[in-house]
Amino acid sequence: MSRRRVRDKWRGKSWYTVVSPSYFGNVELGLVPADEPEKLIGRVVEATLYDITNDFSHMYLKMYFQITDVNGKTAKTIFKGHEYSRDYLRSLVRRRTTRVDGIFNITTKDGYRLRVSVCAFTLTRIKTSQEMAIRKIMQKIIEEKASQLTYDEFVQEAVLGKIASDIYNEAKKIAPLRHVGVRKTKLLSRPDIAA
Repeated sequence: MSRRRVRDKWRGKSWYTVVSPSYFGNVELGLVPADEPEKLIGRVVEATLYDITNDFSHMYLKMYFQITDVNGKTAKTIFKGHEYSRDYLRSLVRRRTTRVDGIFNITTKDGYRLRVSVCAFTLTRIKTSQEMAIRKIMQKIIEEKASQLTYDEFVQEAVLGKIASDIYNEAKKIAPLRHVGVRKTKLLSRPDIAA
């Protein structure tokens, strides 16, 4: 019986540096191994907003980047989505308050389709009619932003809290709010860019 030597799979792999898209400052997100660069395309890398901004208060935001292109040893990515971490979301929920959720499918100015989930937490329990009014405000602001902004700009505003603060300023006229945030975004489809 002849014994074939098993080739070490890891030895044949190279490590590639994954960088965030330019609108997140081309920050290094980490290293990924692959034996061929083509195999990296489509892979999703997870990071927190803290990894990008170095601001510890951004620890709760998980972000997903999908590798779209490999250039030498550098893997370029596109923003794929983000979400609040579970424990942070749980910490926001309090008794005798209302959580208003809104989920909207939007298309940005440059043709990217996204699903955006917004949540608002009130200070006290509110009526259903107030909930509906807040949800309407969320929808109005999200859709306005989408029609005015490109994907890169929209994503930045969603993740860094600009959209949330716009919604907060509008919606607090209806009921006192404790927190408003874009809880989750997900890229549904992107325009086919003809190369």
